Amino acid sequence: MKYYNVGKIVNTQGLQGEMRVLSVSDFTDERFQKGQQLALFDAKDHYVMTVEIASHRKHKNFDIVTFKDMYHINAIERYKGYTLKVAEEDLRALDEGEYYYHDIIGLDVYEGENLIGQVKEILQPGANDVWVVKRQGKKDLLLPYIPPVVLAVDLEHKRIQVEIMEGLDDED
Repeated sequence: MKYYNVGKIVNTQGLQGEMRVLSVSDFTDERFQKGQQLALFDAKDHYVMTVEIASHRKHKNFDIVTFKDMYHINAIERYKGYTLKVAEEDLRALDEGEYYYHDIIGLDVYEGENLIGQVKEILQPGANDVWVVKRQGKKDLLLPYIPPVVLAVDLEHKRIQVEIMEGLDDED
């Protein structure tokens, strides 16, 4: 079975079994919804067990979650550094123009026929996602995922067509 990363447990939160999760999911409210089943993987990326989300809330830049039947710090402390993943079969179909992060990360980014680089991660700073493009011999380029910048995404050919608006690339 194939799994996709949705977050990393970075610390505990209080004494009642809450964990701070640094989310890398595109749908955090859905992923950490009460009753949602996720797979827990250890630091060496080995499957440990399936857990059920008992509660979820946002706090600063973290998602705070508890697992069903693990309501004390002693029950969850050993999971610091572990990763939460969703099974491929639990991914929902997306609308046109929507993409999972794992579909976008690794795609080549072009402006016209000029290869700019490759998407290495996706940030969620606020109103829209920001795609971090790793470039050869230059600083990473931060591209907002908005229509005037991202013109086309071609998953079949692993290619993204963009137009870099004035001010986005500070190395020009």
